[in-house]
Amino acid sequence: MKGWQLIVYLATLCLGCYAEDKPTPLVIWHGMGDTCCFFFSMGRIKKMVEERIPGIYVRSLMIGGNIIADEEHGYFGNVNNQVEEVCQKLSNDPELQGGYHAMGFSQGGQFLRAVAERCPNPSMKNLVTLGGQHEGVFGLPSCPSSPSESRLCEYVRKLLNYGSYVSWIQDSLVQAQYWHDPLHEEDYRNYSIFLADINNEKVVNEEYRSNLKKLENFVMVKFLKDSMVVPTESEWFGFYSPGQDQEILSLQQTELYLEDRLGLKEMDEAGKLKFVSVDGDHLEFSDEWFLQEIVDKYVT
Repeated sequence: MKGWQLIVYLATLCLGCYAEDKPTPLVIWHGMGDTCCFFFSMGRIKKMVEERIPGIYVRSLMIGGNIIADEEHGYFGNVNNQVEEVCQKLSNDPELQGGYHAMGFSQGGQFLRAVAERCPNPSMKNLVTLGGQHEGVFGLPSCPSSPSESRLCEYVRKLLNYGSYVSWIQDSLVQAQYWHDPLHEEDYRNYSIFLADINNEKVVNEEYRSNLKKLENFVMVKFLKDSMVVPTESEWFGFYSPGQDQEILSLQQTELYLEDRLGLKEMDEAGKLKFVSVDGDHLEFSDEWFLQEIVDKYVT
């Protein structure tokens, strides 16, 4: 072997070793009212992870062409289109082709789950959702406790319910696309264009089921004092028993689990589902907890 050939051969070996030693990349999707990149929000999360895991590639997702559009898309637009946009971005990102971990904050959690179900390439390894609304929401955030104000809050909720399944609202209002009305389950299944689909409540999409089961770990963080997500149990796939809005079923009591429509029962029995709780309000956690309980365990 000539000298230059030896140099090329050794350099190739070194590059291969370097690639193997690189940490698994991380993809982040922010929640409602937030953006991908500001230093006080997802930019701060990105920096914490990068400092904790030297050399890691972290991609904080921007929906649309700039930060203003990114924030607006947290409220307006078709979530299915947003998921498709993300799938294209991930498939075109050379840093992610060996697989990646994913972390979704609030509604970004169920959005990234949709990515796992619909877009298996590149492969998602661990999915962490913090305060994600996996069974949707049926209530306004932080409803007051006084009777008069509570009645008003309930009235507004009924107005939202009245319009949430109207086609143009479903197509344009993000929160309507994971509004889940247990009093009108048939309307929810028939007219929800996003959540009912990714939860396999319309039909059982075997690709969704198969793709989700490929996850190594599915970590769901529930905030025990959450005032934003109604009901809070949605963060662990729990929800109201159909036909009323008082009794709440845990994931293991739901038809979704018992019929294993999404593969969650099989994943649970295999130890892939991780139910984590935090004694705080919505997305209220310490840096120390985040690094020790999430980053160190599921990102490294």
